[in-house]
Amino acid sequence: MNATQAPQSCPKSTVMFVGIGAIGLPMAEQIARAGHTVIGVDPSARQREAAAAVGVPARADVTGIDEADLVLVMVATPDQLHQAVSAPGAALDSMRPGAILAVMSTVGPEPVREAARRAAEVGVRLVDVPVTGGVAGARRAALTLFASGDPTAIADCSEVLSTMGTLRDCGAEPGRGQSYKVVNQLLCSVHIVAAAEALALAERLELDPAEVLDAVGGGAGASWMLGDRGPRMLPDAPEEITSTIGIFVKDSTLVTDTADAVGFSAPLAEAARAAYEKAAGSGLLDRDDSQVIQVYRD
Repeated sequence: MNATQAPQSCPKSTVMFVGIGAIGLPMAEQIARAGHTVIGVDPSARQREAAAAVGVPARADVTGIDEADLVLVMVATPDQLHQAVSAPGAALDSMRPGAILAVMSTVGPEPVREAARRAAEVGVRLVDVPVTGGVAGARRAALTLFASGDPTAIADCSEVLSTMGTLRDCGAEPGRGQSYKVVNQLLCSVHIVAAAEALALAERLELDPAEVLDAVGGGAGASWMLGDRGPRMLPDAPEEITSTIGIFVKDSTLVTDTADAVGFSAPLAEAARAAYEKAAGSGLLDRDDSQVIQVYRD
């Protein structure tokens, strides 16, 4: 380049983001802020209105998906993934060959492998990119993205993915990113329950849980989950729902089922799963996952 030429900017992508919920919307915002064209998709009128309010136009279905270079899917369950990606009328029926489909949901290895097989049949490149870091990480573009799949496809969409956080190379096989996320969710599931148990014990000892949280939060027993969920576990804290008890019933079950499938005993994960299931059974299914502390208070 000579001195009179302006530097060339990287080409921008057209991105369809399927699932603009609590974490999906701030992820979509980060992509839009980087200059890419983003269209949100969500069946919830409330979520579409929230997206429009932050400058992300949204629709109820995948109309126009053939114009997208990259389709990101952030749904909650394997069934929702199937309905969004592989079912009749879903994304793979209309995506153009050569486009990239990135599964960012936490659904386990096999549902992603199944979607990858279907994608290959229609010439779509699927990458497996589940994320961790929660809503707080999404808002700060500080997520960790466990990326697996065809290295060329990952490279081709890395500019978009990197707007949301840091890419970690998990291998060339779709499903490996999900396996990394299963390990991550074992830790998350256990650490939330451990934080709840510890703060509930502080209350039973007639200590001020806020003071205890401040005292131990910088010590050897601290965890990211204690720092993030702990303040929302305090008795008078306003409730903010960033991830529900129901999500952790699903994720802790995914962890224990995956462990069972490979003959691995995971007693801490089983104990955490029991706590979430008990919370769900007591009417807390749609409450913030921090409210698993009610199991110990009760």
